[in-house]
Amino acid sequence: MTLPTPDQIVEDISFFDDWEERYKYIIDLGRDLPPMDESLHTPERLVKGCQSNVWIDVSEAGGKLHFQVDSDAHIVRGLLAVVMAAYQDRRPEEILDFDMETYFQQLDLERHLSPTRGNGLRAMVARVQAIASAVNS
Repeated sequence: MTLPTPDQIVEDISFFDDWEERYKYIIDLGRDLPPMDESLHTPERLVKGCQSNVWIDVSEAGGKLHFQVDSDAHIVRGLLAVVMAAYQDRRPEEILDFDMETYFQQLDLERHLSPTRGNGLRAMVARVQAIASAVNS
């Protein structure tokens, strides 16, 4: 499955008139994520700071990072898809250089998430950036 680009997601989400439709779109993005093998649901891969369980695994090929992600909540899987659209199969320096704040502002996302979901979203981004930083150094 190929994720849409961040620009495509921003464009797609702007077509929806209300946040209920936008949430459905985000949930659908999460449904399109490839399944993560249950054996990867380990404490080391669990992201701290998320209300729901979120697991992130990474492999490297050709200098690019490939992530496997999962959550036990549909909306969070969708948020993972939004994050992965920016980070999947990118070089560590591309991940570190991507302006996630502007991306989230364009989506008007954090204003429409509960504080705990917003914290979880930031925790997911921080985990991926930490992985990229460790590989980059």
